[in-house]
Amino acid sequence: VQLQASGGGLVQTGDSLRLSCVASGITLNQETIGWFRQAPGKEREGVSCINLSDDKTHYADSVKGRFTISRDNTKNTVYLQMNSLKPEDTAIYYCARRAGGLSYTASGYGSWGQGTQVTVSS
Repeated sequence: VQLQASGGGLVQTGDSLRLSCVASGITLNQETIGWFRQAPGKEREGVSCINLSDDKTHYADSVKGRFTISRDNTKNTVYLQMNSLKPEDTAIYYCARRAGGLSYTASGYGSWGQGTQVTVSS
């Protein structure tokens, strides 16, 4: 089982990006998919997560109102739409999966991919 994040890039403040998290080796169904990010010299932090059994979502305060997490069952993919990007959003973004409900405890997640770099210039 592997999750692969993609869609990052170099953008300017106020721009948008859509990240994709594609699962291989498993059909995403009941688990929770979380998006995390890690900036240089900082701890990995949870950004958003979605529980695929009931579509409940959660957002970190730092991204609430700007980011939207969604799913496409036909593509076995979870997206993170990021609008109004700020320089402080610059980080490597990862997706991962866990059995159970919404959580930002990284140790409870598995199937981490390599991440995708998001750089927001001011």
